[in-house]
Amino acid sequence: MLPLLAAGLVALVALSYIVEALRPQPVPPARLDWAPDLPLAYADLGGLRLRYVTTGRGPALVLLHTLRTQLDMFQKVIPALAGHFTVYAVDLPGHGFSDIPSAEYSPEFFRSAVERFLETLRIEDAVLAGESIGGSIALLLAARHNPRVRAVVAINPYDYDRGRGVRRSSLLANVLFGISNVPVVGGTVMRLRSLPIIRRVIQGGLYRKESLPERLARELNAVGNRRGHYRALMSLIRHWPEWESARSEYGSVDRPVLLLYGDHDWSRPDEREANRQAVPGAEMRIIGGAGHFLALDAPEELVRSVLEFSRALGTA
Repeated sequence: MLPLLAAGLVALVALSYIVEALRPQPVPPARLDWAPDLPLAYADLGGLRLRYVTTGRGPALVLLHTLRTQLDMFQKVIPALAGHFTVYAVDLPGHGFSDIPSAEYSPEFFRSAVERFLETLRIEDAVLAGESIGGSIALLLAARHNPRVRAVVAINPYDYDRGRGVRRSSLLANVLFGISNVPVVGGTVMRLRSLPIIRRVIQGGLYRKESLPERLARELNAVGNRRGHYRALMSLIRHWPEWESARSEYGSVDRPVLLLYGDHDWSRPDEREANRQAVPGAEMRIIGGAGHFLALDAPEELVRSVLEFSRALGTA
């Protein structure tokens, strides 16, 4: 019996590599389907190219997306925010259509990349609004006293339970990410991903399941076919516990912070309160009827919160 199981596992692993090799490579879009007139650009950070968009006029607002997604997660809020800010939205390294370098996808790696993005584009006095790991990145930059950061809106920051928060989203996510670090098995499962699985995992971060645009779900699935993408994701998963460890720096934040949570976010009330106490002077707001992907689930409430916070700072 055992030899048969071993042979079956070997065959499944081999099949997963064949499936991965045969996946069609997505072509970077020439335009965004939700904003065809918004030009796409690439910032060269010394050999690392990050895709981004910029639109609007006014003080700088930089949007940082969640893990395993891309700048299109902000498609419902960018048009409204562009009426008050110069909005920048960027694909993080290894995400969307940015480069996928061979690297360790740790909190420090992402913090450094965003720091270089701000420097390369000469963005000054910016409000950083980040969702999930985007919020944690923004808080780290503020804790390091980055001179280009004026304030932070941390939306459902992903910095608790040793990075296992996504496993709370659904039974499917719990199983998938629970075995992701199992040698051989984890990589095999990731290589055998499919659109229905990606769709269900993303919907696990939404209170209103219909909030996920179908075209976005299909693009998120297609982007996962890029060479090296799943390896970058596996590296990110291995470094998840470090996002919680990075909270030890929050006490050094010396600029205004708004902690913005959906009431159905994966984080628990005590974890949210711990962040409020860890960040000096932080304001915390809870948005009802919303989950982890707030920019999709409750876009109007997110825009309103960012505007009210920025107006109190005199930046909008």
